[in-house]
Amino acid sequence: MVKRTEDKASGGVQSIDRTFAILEALADAGGLLSLSQLAERADLPLATIHRLVRTLVQLGYVRQEENRQYSLGPRLLRLSDTTTKRVGVWAEPYMEAAVAELQESVNLAMLDGDEIVYIAQVQPQHNFMRMFTEVGRRVLPHSTAVGKAMLASEDPALVRGLLHRTGMPRRTDTTITHEDAFIERLAADRLRGYSTDEGEQEVGVRCVAVAVPGAPRPMALSMSGPTTRVDEAKVEQAARILGEAARGIADALANPARELSA
Repeated sequence: MVKRTEDKASGGVQSIDRTFAILEALADAGGLLSLSQLAERADLPLATIHRLVRTLVQLGYVRQEENRQYSLGPRLLRLSDTTTKRVGVWAEPYMEAAVAELQESVNLAMLDGDEIVYIAQVQPQHNFMRMFTEVGRRVLPHSTAVGKAMLASEDPALVRGLLHRTGMPRRTDTTITHEDAFIERLAADRLRGYSTDEGEQEVGVRCVAVAVPGAPRPMALSMSGPTTRVDEAKVEQAARILGEAARGIADALANPARELSA
């Protein structure tokens, strides 16, 4: 069930609150529900759900499928693309602060379907090594630190399902290509609070990543650098600094109304 704020307490508009309760219920369910299921999950009367969903269908934000269930509509893609770009802007000050301390590239990535997509990057002023990562690039999760950081807190059954769909192609000699070994790695990462890529995506490059806590979709922050510079001490330093930056980004995402209330 979608938990909504009380209209009187928040000063919000009831119809808008209810509309987003519907969209969030669809998103939480994987994007496909009947009207009765929507009413239950959004905690709204069926008549209200019917009226609001009909309007959302007309606008293109919800789609009625052939089986008469409802899914998120294609018009949301435009909003999603724009929001993804804005997330990078909101995260940039925290990434710049991390780069100032680490003097290595810092990246922000999120899980989009079964793939990792890089949505923001900050480079140090003097970067003598070009990394494979660039904004917009898509990779599979199993060979990246950001992928491990995002999946470490997920149900192992869901992770196995993802791996079955994507496969685990070998990128380098150190890429993990066995499902059980990957699940064990995630368990270890979960305990220590960060993940690494030991040249598994690109030879000679080591990466450290932490998840952005409470993000609306799986998201992680990482530092990449040549193995000649990123030793164990650097890994520990990066995990701490990235953790601080990730918490700052999480706070920025969780408090969108701060400017309005300032």
